[in-house]
Amino acid sequence: MTEHTDHDVHIIGGGLAGSEAAWQLARRGFKVRLSEMRGSGEMTPAHQTDGLAELVCSNSFRSDDSDKNAVGLLHHEMRALDSLVMSAGEKARVPAGSAMAVDRDVFSSEVQRTLEEHPNVTVVRERVDSLPASGATIVATGPLTAQSLAQSIVSATGQDRLAFFDAIAPIVHRDSIDMSKCWIQSRWNKRTEASNEDGDYINCPMTKEQYLAFHQGLMDGEKTEFREWEADTPYFDGCMPIEVMAARGVETLRYGPMKGVGLDNPYDTTEEHPQGRWPYAVVQLRQDNKLGTLWNMVGFQTKLKYGAQIELFRTIPGLENAEFARLGGLHRNTFINSPLVLDRQLRLRGGEHIRFAGQITGCEGYVESSAVGLIAGMMAASELAGRDWTPPPRTTALGSLLSHITGDAEAETFQPMNVNFGLFPPLHEVKKKQRKEAYTSRAKEDLRMWVAEAEALPAT
Repeated sequence: MTEHTDHDVHIIGGGLAGSEAAWQLARRGFKVRLSEMRGSGEMTPAHQTDGLAELVCSNSFRSDDSDKNAVGLLHHEMRALDSLVMSAGEKARVPAGSAMAVDRDVFSSEVQRTLEEHPNVTVVRERVDSLPASGATIVATGPLTAQSLAQSIVSATGQDRLAFFDAIAPIVHRDSIDMSKCWIQSRWNKRTEASNEDGDYINCPMTKEQYLAFHQGLMDGEKTEFREWEADTPYFDGCMPIEVMAARGVETLRYGPMKGVGLDNPYDTTEEHPQGRWPYAVVQLRQDNKLGTLWNMVGFQTKLKYGAQIELFRTIPGLENAEFARLGGLHRNTFINSPLVLDRQLRLRGGEHIRFAGQITGCEGYVESSAVGLIAGMMAASELAGRDWTPPPRTTALGSLLSHITGDAEAETFQPMNVNFGLFPPLHEVKKKQRKEAYTSRAKEDLRMWVAEAEALPAT
């Protein structure tokens, strides 16, 4: 592709994140070249049209409740920052109770019309095969990034920094785990430097009867099917669904992710084992964020449907009342290990003229992808204007999501994440039943102050 000097920022990808980033830059007076592969004779396996911001799967932006729901709070914050996705969503809205759902064709048409009519946006139908060597760039190519560009990203980041398949284990809110039935210990008491005084893992023990019932539940539980465009992507050992392992034999999990050896259950002591006996099987949870509010179920990536997951996983001792920040899944996806690859301003380490935005950064969901696009656009505008960037407070939905992606998540276990209250700085002094309202109240006030004091550039 030849060099172009008729724009301030080159955005690659015209999905939700790319469209939102383009709008945020354009409304601040910066010229944008928005490159979209669809419409150039190219198409992804999942898209049906060449419309900007096409919704490939659901037509729902999920809950619109900004007082008790984290994604609803994110809606509120994006509206406060003049989000194109949210304004187009209002015009395309269809009845969905307390959720926000849209007519997908009306929504895409409204986003495209708004951008094409803006004098600062040039939409170009072209495939971009490599990361630009210079010039302000935002890569927002989403979960189906073209292979040529993906290879260029691999070259820039390292072979092990780009994934092509989610292997998502469920994540549990720490304060919903019943620690009267579980304990913290590392196997054989081996601990990392970052361990707490007891170890790295929360251990949920199972008797033989509990394990056999759990195994049968894995076999019988209703599973989701791969989409047609995912079906030819093979499993590999690192992301094998737990039910596929279970199907290999009733003992397979006990010699894999659920092995109890080296773990002393303090609730099952005898004279022979005063420190506790090894459980027949165990489910381990590992800390998933620096705040210690989220813990993931080790080795529990699964194709079980969400309802089946909740029902089965709440039979695990200690997780009877578990609240899940994320349920398990396995999907074709393209995303970078952002905590390692990006700085706090979504810039590529070693290639700071390039930012990443949207689902490729490891956020999950339409709204989250759009939100990261919005922030990337604001960051780029601030940089172009020569102003210092002040990030949104971590107490906000935008700030907590951005912080998680750019360093607060554990890089070793990094997988795509929806916004949830487990990403927010905790409010331990507030009663549990009141925390959601307390989180959203704090966030709204902190966002209001941030917009008033630190939102870098006025709209033009």
